Amino acid sequence: MTPALRLRPFALWLAAFGFALAAVAVPVLTPAAVAQDVVRPAAGDQQAIRGTIRSQLDAFQMDDGVRAFSYATPQLRSLFRTPENFMAMVRGGYQPVYRPQAVEFLDARIVEGQIGQAVRFVGPDGRAVVAIYTMEQQPDGSWRIAAVQLIPIDEVTSWNFSGPGRGNSI
Repeated sequence: MTPALRLRPFALWLAAFGFALAAVAVPVLTPAAVAQDVVRPAAGDQQAIRGTIRSQLDAFQMDDGVRAFSYATPQLRSLFRTPENFMAMVRGGYQPVYRPQAVEFLDARIVEGQIGQAVRFVGPDGRAVVAIYTMEQQPDGSWRIAAVQLIPIDEVTSWNFSGPGRGNSI
């Protein structure tokens, strides 16, 4: 069996179970979890968080797996081990993020000590989803992506998308 064929089942396993394992250690911010009073990160943090996400999206567009992988938290990088495994997961399960037709930054929230940034994507198939990015600030002050949950737009009910941040597109 060629190395590429051996990697494929491993990559598919990671796509199916990888983020489930990451979610055990990092709470994923769901719209239902944020149906409380709105607390937003400081404006400077919001800018930095969006910059991290934009940079990863730019790396996806260039198929630069090494750079895209660098925006994940150390915990997530240790889970996937290599940029190739990470990119296989993204290509297999996150097409709207990997190849979006449109991107719109929505609200950012602090919930139970976790910062979540909502981003609306229109995927290559024309379907809209909201991605909730769970972000972690690193000891050096930079922001990294700890988890991403895709939610079909018609299932988003609790996250209030009005207010600061609405309509920022890349």
